[in-house]
Amino acid sequence: MPERWNDNEPIYRQLRARVVAMILDGRLAEEESLPSVRQVAADYQINPLTVSKAYQSLVDEALVEKRRGLGMFVRHGARDQLLASERDHFIREEWPAIRARIERMDLDPADLLAQPAKDNSS
Repeated sequence: MPERWNDNEPIYRQLRARVVAMILDGRLAEEESLPSVRQVAADYQINPLTVSKAYQSLVDEALVEKRRGLGMFVRHGARDQLLASERDHFIREEWPAIRARIERMDLDPADLLAQPAKDNSS
């Protein structure tokens, strides 16, 4: 997980989003354990309560499960659930503005799709 935090959004939401991205990218597989609250808090110098709040939001969404004495684990089916909700969010919330901008700039969608993807992992 990157170490920089955006001041415009609560850290627990950013941490939640990073865990979601790790699940979607396959860096956290189903049934795999999440890093411990203490470890994440120490690594990123944030309050353990902030990490707990992020993890609890994932539990509330049934993406992660608590296993008493063992920690937090990615639930079976979490990636598929995330893909469905992320796709739905994109289509409803993001795509209309993107489509309108493409049309305003008179861009050809086929030309856009032919462009190589930029690697944003760095």
